[in-house]
Amino acid sequence: MGLILSIESSCDDSSIALTDSKTLQLVAHKKVSQELEHSRYGGVVPELASRMHAVALPKLLEGFKPYFKDIEAVAVTTHPGLSVSLHEGVIMAKAVAALLEVPIIGVNHLKGHIYSLFIEKEVQLPMLVLLLSGGHTQLLMVKEYNDITVLATTIDDSVGEAYDKVAKMLGLGYPGGPIIEKMAKRGDAKRFTLPIPMQNSALVAFSLSGLKNAVRLQIEALEKSGEMSEQDKCDIAAAFERSVLLHLLQKSKRVFKKVNAKDFAIVGGVSANAYIKSGFEKLCGEFGMKMHEVDLRFTSDNAAMIGRAAVESLRGGDFDTIDTLKVGATKQLQVGSKLQ
Repeated sequence: MGLILSIESSCDDSSIALTDSKTLQLVAHKKVSQELEHSRYGGVVPELASRMHAVALPKLLEGFKPYFKDIEAVAVTTHPGLSVSLHEGVIMAKAVAALLEVPIIGVNHLKGHIYSLFIEKEVQLPMLVLLLSGGHTQLLMVKEYNDITVLATTIDDSVGEAYDKVAKMLGLGYPGGPIIEKMAKRGDAKRFTLPIPMQNSALVAFSLSGLKNAVRLQIEALEKSGEMSEQDKCDIAAAFERSVLLHLLQKSKRVFKKVNAKDFAIVGGVSANAYIKSGFEKLCGEFGMKMHEVDLRFTSDNAAMIGRAAVESLRGGDFDTIDTLKVGATKQLQVGSKLQ
């Protein structure tokens, strides 16, 4: 059995997994979330995240030592993400690879989200993929592991970031996505009129900062007239979520018309949102496209997706070395760029 030990520490989740490179079986997968600790601050505190990775990762690794004799490569997220968090994973990966004298593979975190679609499955490409996470909102054409092109991207906030910030403004805690989705189900989306971002713009791009500001102004208006009720918050959440979905659909539809694709998927943490998924299921129906979904267990950051992506590197003989592997850049990719 040839196993890939994969490590994920790009943000606030410490995770390690084992993937069989031949059968694609997920042999083991462990994860420790830091959500409770960061919720006290309304968002991720990088220094705290780094310290918690330094504690959690070695404890997780203990459970994987019985498999060390079967490990043929070590994979680790190198970019993008919080540099102080990424360093913790990279340091561990280098130590394990040196100890076992096996190759080391650096994995792009965004590729990891894409390949979360194929955990314990063979790859089905080409595919149009909408990546919705805490740090990124991008529409991608995925042809092969090393042929992934950005077709549209956000010019400011990501969808996940906007959900977190709106939840914080409403005093709902962190992470914001699941909370906003839950409250929106009890809300009236038509009570408040929030803008649909870039509705009249010909630019095929995403933007959430204006909508986020509109929510802030609505909250301030309600607070001036008295204390906000629970129903007020639910109605704002519903109106916000409606505007987000309509924005994503309008911009994605323009790409759908230009790109001849038969398959589509949403990946990343926000792909767990049932309301957004239902909207895109209808859009895919209009275009005769098949919509693929990520198992809910693997929508958020995890090492299983990093291990699955690393299988493709292993098959292509694409390795790093302990000396050259390093934490990469976190800059926002522009339209036409390829994921590296």
